[in-house]
Amino acid sequence: MAMQESGEMYLETIYVLSQKSSKVRSIDVAEYMNYSKPSVSRAVGLLKKDGLLLMDETGGLKLTAEGEEKAKRIYERHTVLSTLLMNLGVDEKTATEDACRMEHYISEETFNAIKAHMKKYKG
Repeated sequence: MAMQESGEMYLETIYVLSQKSSKVRSIDVAEYMNYSKPSVSRAVGLLKKDGLLLMDETGGLKLTAEGEEKAKRIYERHTVLSTLLMNLGVDEKTATEDACRMEHYISEETFNAIKAHMKKYKG
């Protein structure tokens, strides 16, 4: 079953934060996403239930292997689509916001075609 956009956003956020810090907590996710603590707590519970996230005894969040794989895929979509849009002349803020929406709905086939196209025309 496909994951909902909100779950993907949480996975991507936890992945991005984990690249910057060795410890990611729910409060960090809430601040980064500008979401309430109860919303993050609910999402964390669902991600744990789905086997995508672990929480240690001190409240630290860690993606499982499956969670990290999904998060990396989502993050790659975001970065590739942002780059594509900026290469087309879209300003960075708009490109990032649009890529964030697009990354959840674009088919694998279309995304792979975009990646191949970008690779072909890379300097």
